[in-house]
Amino acid sequence: MPTAATGSRSSANGSSASQQNAAEHDSALAPGEVLLETAENPRPGLRAYLAVKRAALLARRKALRTDPPTAPHRLRARTSAEERSGVRRIRIRHHQLLSDSPPDFAGYDLGPASPEIQLGVLSSCLTHIFLIQAADLRIPLDSLEVEVEADQDPRAGQKGFEQVPIYPHNITYTVHLTSPASKERIHELHETVERACPIYNLLTNPQHISGRVVLTGSPEQI
Repeated sequence: MPTAATGSRSSANGSSASQQNAAEHDSALAPGEVLLETAENPRPGLRAYLAVKRAALLARRKALRTDPPTAPHRLRARTSAEERSGVRRIRIRHHQLLSDSPPDFAGYDLGPASPEIQLGVLSSCLTHIFLIQAADLRIPLDSLEVEVEADQDPRAGQKGFEQVPIYPHNITYTVHLTSPASKERIHELHETVERACPIYNLLTNPQHISGRVVLTGSPEQI
């Protein structure tokens, strides 16, 4: 089961940084609205970022109301196998990621394997949604880290292990965060994140995937 660990940190001079950020982004808020809850001597850094995040969130919502989208976005990722090495180069927009196998699988360990990347994607998405929802709910965070673990058995599918899943399973995540907010507010944040996180919901709900094979240089599909 997912868990959330909380703590409390403080440092001098943090309140002035938070107030300065609030003043800089007042134009994105309603009159009298406060960006974040405040605590005495808050630690600057992540709280200052949450102020910026909230301003961006409000501006984004305003833009969507002004010019609402008329169709869903089509997301794309493309992966090619490098010659000689077999390293998988993932291209997403103008970004590139490397995925590789360990030496015992004819790899060079130049990057994480695909199942590991999937866990990283979940932890990254959960982290981002925690930031978004904390900014939206005005819950101050001083530190945030999400750890994801899963089991994957190399014996899966072999004799005697036919029922063992070939995919990562028993997935768990733990959120390590520091905040002066009450346990009730952290619980509210956690529940909101699970409702809003795209990748968490992708993995917890059945999906239909369709595929095809195209022969290079031929109109034929398999």
